[in-house]
Amino acid sequence: MDPQNPYQSPQSSLATPDTGNQELADRGVRLVAAIIDGVIMLVLMLPLMFIGGYFNAVMEASQTGQQPYGLQILWGIGGLLLFFAVQYLPLSQTGQTWGKKVMKIKIVDLDGQKPSIGTLLGKRYLFSQGVGIIPCLGAVVALVDVLMIFREDRRCLHDQIAGTRVVIAR
Repeated sequence: MDPQNPYQSPQSSLATPDTGNQELADRGVRLVAAIIDGVIMLVLMLPLMFIGGYFNAVMEASQTGQQPYGLQILWGIGGLLLFFAVQYLPLSQTGQTWGKKVMKIKIVDLDGQKPSIGTLLGKRYLFSQGVGIIPCLGAVVALVDVLMIFREDRRCLHDQIAGTRVVIAR
């Protein structure tokens, strides 16, 4: 900064993050992996929701004009716990969900290493899926989270929070 001009903006050189020899995963490949993970969860959750009476409770609540927010949050938490149970093994071993394994991509930290399971489940997935449980606000935050993939570094909001990125698995 010029000592003569205290109002001058700070000058610094900006460098793109070094990804080493790891190539960032394509946005479309990440989308397909997320769809695969979503289909796995649908196959598991829909029968549980049917047997557990969720659909009947929602239909009854809609006839009375009430919003079953408590019920939605309860089932959302159950779905989140089921997601953790289903994805724990591949995430802890290779930093991949089942969908990411199929699409041959993986989650790494900013140093290119596999993040801890606590980072993956706690920071990355608890945020991205947990915030979606919140009525109204969750949908807005989830939309912003997903749209951040169109930035140059292809890191969504949950990647920023967890300090991760998704690269091609080699």
